[in-house]
Amino acid sequence: MPLPINRSMTPFEWVLLFALSILWGASFFFVAIAVTALTPVTIVTARVTVAAILLFVLMRALGFKVPTDRQSLRDFAIMGFLNNVIPFSLISWGQSHIASGLASILNATAPLFTVVVAHLATSDERVTGARVAGVLIGFAGVVVMIGPSALADIGGELLPELACLGAALAYAVSVVFARRFSRRGIAPLATATGQLTAASLIMLPLWLIIDAPTRFALPSPEVIAAMLALAALSTVLAYVIYYRILATAGSVNLILVTFLIPVSAILLGALILGERLALRHFIGMAAIGIGLACIDGRLLKRIWRVPSTSESR
Repeated sequence: MPLPINRSMTPFEWVLLFALSILWGASFFFVAIAVTALTPVTIVTARVTVAAILLFVLMRALGFKVPTDRQSLRDFAIMGFLNNVIPFSLISWGQSHIASGLASILNATAPLFTVVVAHLATSDERVTGARVAGVLIGFAGVVVMIGPSALADIGGELLPELACLGAALAYAVSVVFARRFSRRGIAPLATATGQLTAASLIMLPLWLIIDAPTRFALPSPEVIAAMLALAALSTVLAYVIYYRILATAGSVNLILVTFLIPVSAILLGALILGERLALRHFIGMAAIGIGLACIDGRLLKRIWRVPSTSESR
């Protein structure tokens, strides 16, 4: 019996969401290392293929099985295409033409798309004023944190910008589509395995055609380590957490991770690389926090319930 979708996330779900943002925020570091020696198609293919292999080994060790009925296989293929092949490819191509800051802002439109898609496609994640306000405030926080100057070049490279927006829309559609797995009682580990296996089966032929892998030399140990970390941490562990959150918190709450990924990336840069935090980073983080609180709703309810001084007399 699937668990009910929560309007407000539990403390444990918030911890999982922040952990997911760290795992996906760290992927920027791993990709930055890998891209020095590998093409985007090779990185995406290796990421999903190695992740699928690791998940199959884990599934076998735990005694779990991936459903192989026709409906499950079809849904895994759709999910792998929507949540991996399309967005990974569009973002990789888009970022090769536009600045990463602008790409991050465009990617942060995913919650805006998700609110609309979830409202149209579900009966228990309808649009509310607090949710819309929270998403808009959170998006503004991302813009402030990354720097409004990143928007200065918007419109200069229309197709790459549309590619990044297309990736955000694909994420929105996929996160709503993915709710069917928990409703059918498929475990998060099995769902992640099925999705990434399907994605790898789609990417491998494209990789053989596009990148002609025989021309590549064996990458350095640093690149191999980065790819293993990208597959094991930012993909395997991340997607198990992804489906665990989705099962109870819903698609709109889950996609809020796109607001937290830039926060994690900037904080990791400060902690690991010694990068300095500017005032705009703190202002942006505060705005994102306010947006998340609006969407969660509990803080606003507590504020509204506090009687004024005149009423308490």
